Amino acid sequence: MSQPTSAKSPGALGFLERNLLGMRIAEAPSLLPGLIAVVSLAWLSKGLSIFLGVNLLGYAKSPISAVMLALLMGLILSAILTIPKVFTPGIRFAVRKVLRLGIILLGIRLTIFDVFKLGAIGVPIVMLCIAGALLITTTVSRRLNLPDRLGILIAVGTAICGVSAILATGPAIDADEKESAYAVAVITVFGLVATIFYPYLANAIFAGDAVRAGLFLGTSVHDTSQVVGSASVYADVFGQSLALDVATVTKLVRNVFMALVIPLMAFSYTRRTNTSISGERRQSNILKFLPLFILGFITLAILRSIGDAGINLGASAFGIWDDVAWGSLISIIKSWAADFLVVALAGVGLSTNFRSFKELGIKPFIVGLSSSLAVGGVSFIAISLLGNYVTF
Repeated sequence: MSQPTSAKSPGALGFLERNLLGMRIAEAPSLLPGLIAVVSLAWLSKGLSIFLGVNLLGYAKSPISAVMLALLMGLILSAILTIPKVFTPGIRFAVRKVLRLGIILLGIRLTIFDVFKLGAIGVPIVMLCIAGALLITTTVSRRLNLPDRLGILIAVGTAICGVSAILATGPAIDADEKESAYAVAVITVFGLVATIFYPYLANAIFAGDAVRAGLFLGTSVHDTSQVVGSASVYADVFGQSLALDVATVTKLVRNVFMALVIPLMAFSYTRRTNTSISGERRQSNILKFLPLFILGFITLAILRSIGDAGINLGASAFGIWDDVAWGSLISIIKSWAADFLVVALAGVGLSTNFRSFKELGIKPFIVGLSSSLAVGGVSFIAISLLGNYVTF
């Protein structure tokens, strides 16, 4: 007669071990070498970002992403060095766990009140730009036979919020580190080009109209830091600080749509790929399309909105924090989120073989160029038609 099996096998992980560490608590010390490596690389990347963007180029806030620098430095190190296996557990922890925590904390940047600021016409402009970028980018990537997951990552990076959207979408569609790294590289390259040239283009095509120029920069430049950088250039060069305010709010509204677009793209990807050879479609798991870390992201955004509502009504946030303390808490969480993402991308770089990029060739950059031009074109058309009705 066989012995009854226990409810939990000796090798099984507890809930907290599985979701927080990905290993037994007793094995946690093995994370230290890799975590020390990625944290050190993240620290160097942040310092280099400030030096290049602020000290060297003169921006108030560096448009050169510390996340991108961490990724590049990690890629270079992994290409020229053989990373010892003792670093693997900590690097893997950064890529999988620290990344998700950073995405959850990103939710504190968003509030539904940003949508109200932009108004009934500004929001449709943002939605048109997002839809156009997603449609054109995915179409071009399929025509060039780019891997589905890489095409989706470039699409959401262009349409929503650059690096943050790519990092949030990757786990939802089971993208590997190489695909995420390449998508981040593609988006950052074209985002930096837009940061430099789009302020002057916006002034030319909208004849110095600060509101329409701000809408254009907020909808066509990829990453949040790049939007702020390009709009700051516009404000400084053309003496119109209103453009910076409009661009910032427009970009935050774009970011809000991350909570909707990522599950939809994950659902679309699974619908296309979760089909057997015979053509019979398998049942999909709805949790796949709205991962727990996205729920955490939405929860933080809701908490931010509720707290802001209390402050706006002249009271306190959750009956605890006054406006100064609430603002300080938000700033701290934003800083943590940014730091966690830099650490995670340092891990992505160190765990990716740079030479494997050769397999992908030039096609991702063609898709990136096409998507950047597409979102710029859609933005121009939408703002030309509707921008005059936006007041700020």
